[in-house]
Order: sequence, then C-alpha cells, then structure tokens
Amino acid sequence: MAVSNNHKEKLEFIEETTKNTDQVQAKVLSEILSRNAETEYLKRYNMEGATDRETFKVRIPIVAYEDLKPDIQRIAEGDKSPILAADPISEFLTSSGTSAGERKLMPTIEAELDRRQLLYSLLMPVMNLYVPDLDKGKGLYFYFIKSETKTPGGLVARPVLTSYYKSNHFKHRPFDPYNVITSPTAAILCTDSFQSMYVQMLCGLIYRAEVLRIGAVFASGLLRAIRFLQLHWRDLARDIETGTLNKEITDASVRESVKDVLIPNPDLAKFISDECSVENWAGIITRIWPHTKYLDVIVTGAMAQYIPTLEYYSGGLPMTCTMYASSECYFGLNLKPMCKPEEVTYTIMPNMCYCEFIPIEESYGKVTGSLVDLADVEVGKEYELVITTYSGLCRYRVGDVLLVTSFHNAAPQFRFIRRKNCLLSIDSDKTDESELQKGVERAAELIKSYGAGIVEYTSRTDTTAIPGHYVIYWELLVKEGGRWPEKEVFDKCCLEMEEELNSVYRQGRASDIIGPLEIRVLRSGAFEELMDYAISRGASINQYKAPRCVSFPPIIELLDSRVVSTHFSQGKPQWSPRRKDMK
Repeated sequence: MAVSNNHKEKLEFIEETTKNTDQVQAKVLSEILSRNAETEYLKRYNMEGATDRETFKVRIPIVAYEDLKPDIQRIAEGDKSPILAADPISEFLTSSGTSAGERKLMPTIEAELDRRQLLYSLLMPVMNLYVPDLDKGKGLYFYFIKSETKTPGGLVARPVLTSYYKSNHFKHRPFDPYNVITSPTAAILCTDSFQSMYVQMLCGLIYRAEVLRIGAVFASGLLRAIRFLQLHWRDLARDIETGTLNKEITDASVRESVKDVLIPNPDLAKFISDECSVENWAGIITRIWPHTKYLDVIVTGAMAQYIPTLEYYSGGLPMTCTMYASSECYFGLNLKPMCKPEEVTYTIMPNMCYCEFIPIEESYGKVTGSLVDLADVEVGKEYELVITTYSGLCRYRVGDVLLVTSFHNAAPQFRFIRRKNCLLSIDSDKTDESELQKGVERAAELIKSYGAGIVEYTSRTDTTAIPGHYVIYWELLVKEGGRWPEKEVFDKCCLEMEEELNSVYRQGRASDIIGPLEIRVLRSGAFEELMDYAISRGASINQYKAPRCVSFPPIIELLDSRVVSTHFSQGKPQWSPRRKDMK
C-alpha cells in the first residue's frame, strides 16, 4: 500500500523508538529529573540533582493521588513556586469523576500538548496500513467540551479532551486529507451539549455519502449519539428539507458554522425520515452512512459490554481502539487497530513518560519490592502502571491493571484489564470491575435466546438489612422479534452471576454472611437519565462512563425510581473449602 512521506516518517519514528525502548526510557527519566531538579518535591527527597534510575528508585516514594493532594492544593490556591514541576503549571486536567469518586486535579504544563499531539499524529499512519483511501472521505466524530472552572488561584481546571479541543493544536490544525471531520469546530466548542450534538449530527447526515468512519471517545458516547438521532430525527429531517436551522440552536457561532452547508435537500430529508421512522433500527449506522468502514471507539475494559449493542446498530462493523491515554498522561497506541475488541493491545511509546510496573500480586497493601521497568516486564503477567511525567508526577500509581501480551520490537504490548479498585464489598469479599463484568456477561447468556441484551449496568451494596447483599441494576434492549424474559429467567441470572464471582464471595453466601444477589431491571432510558444527571453536575460528555458502582444517594434514588422488576438469587453458588479456585 502506498504510504505518504509524512506517514512514512511517523512509522519510522514508531519503529526507531520501540527498538530502543530502554535507552529512550533512561533518557526520558534523565530529562524529567534534570528539568525538575530544583523543584520542592525532588529536593524534599534529597535527589540533589541526580538523574540516574538507581538513585531515583531508592529515594523517591511510590505515591497515589491522596499523597500528592496537599501539594496540588497549594498549586490550585495560587502558589507559583516550583513545587512539582520547574515549568509553570498551565492548567489542571480533571479526571472524569465517575470511576472512583471525586474528580482529581492533575497538574500539567504547556509542553504536554505537544506530546499529546505527537501521539495523535501517529494514529492515522498506522490505520492507513490497514484501511486504504481514508483520505477520500470524512470522519463523523462526536466530540464535546465541558464548561471549565477555575481554581482559587486562577488556574483553569477542565477535562483533558476539553483542553485539547480548545488548544491551537486542534482549532488551527493544518489541513490533512486523512483527518477531515464533518463536525464544525464551532459545534465541538459549544458548551451546550444539545446544540453541540444537534449540529454535529446534522452535519453528519448532510455529508452521509462522504463518511468513511464514525466515532466518539468511548462506546457509550457513540450510543448516546444514536439515541439522540432516535429522539430528534424529525427535527433534523425538517431542517434538511427546508434548509433552515432549528430555532433551538441559539449559539451564533454554531449557526454561522452551518450556513453554507445547510441547503434545502428534500430527497435526503425523505431518506432520513424513511430510515428512522421504522421500528427496526438494526444496522441503522450502515443504512444511513453506507460507506462506513469502521467505528472508532474505545470498547476495552468496562466499555466491552457495549459491543453487542454497537454490533446491532452497525451491522457488525469493525470497532477500532486506537490509543491508550488518561488525564495524567497519554501512553501509547494500538499497532493493529483492526483487530477484534477482545484482542486489543496497546504499545506504550517510551518517549511519553517514564513507566514502572508493580507486579499485581505485590500491588495490594504497601509496595516494598523493586518495580519493573518498561523493557523488563514479562509476557503473561499482570502489572499496575506507575508513571513519572514531565509535568511533575513522580512514581504515581495510575490505578490501571495491564496484562503483557507480547512485544513490538523492544516495547511491550499491554491489554487493559481493569481499574485497580474494589467495587463491591459486604464483608471480607472484594469484587472488582473485571469480575463484575464477567458475571454480567455470563448471566446475559441466559437472556440471549429471547433476543434481549444488557444495554447498561451498574451496582451497589445494600446493607439496610442483615445480611447485606449486592444489587445489580440492568437496562435491557429487546431486539425486534424478541420478547421479554420471564421472572424465572431473571432469577436464574442472579445465581448465574454469583457463580462467576470470587471464592470469598461464594463462601460468604454459603455461610449466610452475604445475602442473595438482587437484579433490579430498569425501564428504557434510565441510564440516559443518569448520564444527564452526571453531566448536570459537571461530568464531561467525552469522558463520561456509567459508574460500575454507585453510592451517592440521589443517584440511587434516581435508579430505584426507574425499577420495573426486582429479582433475587433463589439458590446459593457452589463453594467448597476443597474447591480449587484461582479467582
């Protein structure tokens, strides 16, 4: 396949960097320690200008967010002295705040934008190796920003994607035929989520014949866009038929952005009405955008449960997970982006930050052993990621658990397994996100024959009665021709989930320390309402992920008010002290 000179340079960069993983990592750490040598943080631990790994690992402690919170608070309140980084802190990047409680403030520096842009620039050269002619059309991507806040010291605090979309790197990006998108920049930068989504969807429909790929950051974001189309296709078709924009779009710059593309097109309006008015929305993506080659969405980790719903709406289009990133740092990319979702691996680019790894068996409790360097991890082992960044995070525990699957040159390739946090616990049991996901998937097999699937789920513990028990909230989608499962089937789903949970949980059930698992089935649209609620409280649309566990009383109240049926496990899961169980 023909490769442009620009793409060739990027691919050569990937090869050169990954061939010299350990050398690049040593250089990155040396640069970080040299630049930040005079910071309060490194002086606190007597680094005395040292830039070698050995001194660094002996003197700098491994930390979590709570350990850094006092320093971050000082920066937020306006202390401009070099506390964590020598370069001025340009802004705070906020975590989504939906995975593990309150939003975290991650300090960043201006130069990090260049590093993030570099990783973005590698994605399309890799994709072009697998999917040809992406420069012959457009991408329909649903991107959103969130209203930013300011800390008491005047620094902006906003999600990492809001920071990127509002940067000159994005707003004034040079023309690239491989990265032409249908959404006007003004619509992406509109803080009103309805107006932003409306105009992005409108332009996606207008350019339907030119769309070659469709995406959002997370799978849940793309499903939100499909839901939006279900609710508003009549208004969108009317706008296209008449060539006039809905009066609810009041942002002047957004209205201006579609002035030249929104012209009367009765034929397109009729096509949209015909497709959207039918009850069966199977394959709606390829029916409306027939040239779509793949969906560009994250479907790893907790997002994996959206795969069946996306397959339903897309007619089985490939789903690509192109990059691995967080608010703390951008890490790497998928060098085989057209692989199946369950085979996704990310190659961490060694130039992005300095990486260390805690073997997962050592990551619970106080870490005392030596951490493993990026080039020295072992295939088949799970690790918790620890990073040191140019922005001043030193030996910071990100909380991601990664499985080493292989190597590309000297750079390891990782599969994202889960966030390292316990979701549910009644007694000594600890159920994490990965276990909960497997339990839901196992139970979902029992309703598949009914044409039903789980659109979304979350969980909590209920300790109002003794013994306490797990409560799992499900929202279902029943396909055309399918039917609602009987009560007995849902009851069996409860026990099926329990059979998949760890031995400590099953032992607790056997001894009545834990009560029967409960499934509460919600009415359609309940999780859409939960998302709206989270966004109204400051969550970012781009980064929103339905929480896998909830404890906030208003959220529990919202979910419980949408319950249509409740079901309990009618038996106990198998457990024996002699049963060999590696869970």
